[in-house]
Amino acid sequence: MKLDLRSDTVTKPTKGMLDAMLSAKVGDDVYKEDPTVNELEARLANMFGKDTALFFPTGSMANQAAIKLHTNPGDQVICDKYAHIYNYEGGGASFNSGVSCKLIDGHRGMFTAAQVEASINPPDFYHSPLTSLVAVENTTNKGGGACWDFNELMKIKEVCKKHDLGYHLDGARLWNALVETNETPKQYGKMFDTISVCLSKGLGCPIGSVLIGDSAIMENAIRIRKIFGGGMRQVGYLAAAGLYALDNNIDRLTEDHKKAREIGSVLQELSIIKVVEPIETNIVIFELESHVDEEEFLQQLAKNNIHIIGMGGGKLRIVTHLDYTNAMHERFLEILNGF
Repeated sequence: MKLDLRSDTVTKPTKGMLDAMLSAKVGDDVYKEDPTVNELEARLANMFGKDTALFFPTGSMANQAAIKLHTNPGDQVICDKYAHIYNYEGGGASFNSGVSCKLIDGHRGMFTAAQVEASINPPDFYHSPLTSLVAVENTTNKGGGACWDFNELMKIKEVCKKHDLGYHLDGARLWNALVETNETPKQYGKMFDTISVCLSKGLGCPIGSVLIGDSAIMENAIRIRKIFGGGMRQVGYLAAAGLYALDNNIDRLTEDHKKAREIGSVLQELSIIKVVEPIETNIVIFELESHVDEEEFLQQLAKNNIHIIGMGGGKLRIVTHLDYTNAMHERFLEILNGF
């Protein structure tokens, strides 16, 4: 029995999802003639109370398109030092859009409205980049699946309005935040100018993210997607997986969160563990005691066919997901207790 806890991207489509994919009605999406893609985009736009949505093959491409929609070359994006758009998208912000990032030293990937205010460059001071966008990630990946305080997000929105800045949400794991906090998609749609949501993480799809926004900001989104090479043809087979996931795989995310907390409780009791970061959703980040060799620890888990990843800086990560069954969970806890 292999336990792959490296990420929630490792899941395989369920039988129900595969059946939905096989029975999908498709067309040429480059011509906007794929009925299943059109249905998925319309459903997500309506869910978030926005005008329009656009299907992308990856979350990174959706985020990169959003940055390009909001900025001009030479501009600056404000984000956290842990932000996915800065750390894990291959330097795409500078390569694709010609922008730099002003990094905020936040807490677990989250920052305050006051920190945003202090990070904005004076627009009439031409020696510094023009600040044009604030990007937020919820939940925070490198921050251990932390959920933002909604009131703080609202305060940041006011700062953005005051300074005429764009406001983008990298919602790769927004579904996890929504089920944990009981907030609604429309609350987020009302607040953010653009939102990217991922279908291939907690929702278990094989591929796909969607960028959502109002028509004014999204006017050139399809052109940018084409430039990035993201135009696809009969992609309704993948969009059908997204529709299935929206119907079947959102509420069950609470099961992943429960298992993550149970893993964290066992880790906290082990003498070889230095610290376990707070667990809110499906990500567990922890550090080993200084005398414990990280590579040896990972190899010991691998001998038991358990696979997790190191994040650098002594941090290790476990991610629970759709394919992590109750039987796997019991076995993993048993092995951990054996340490």
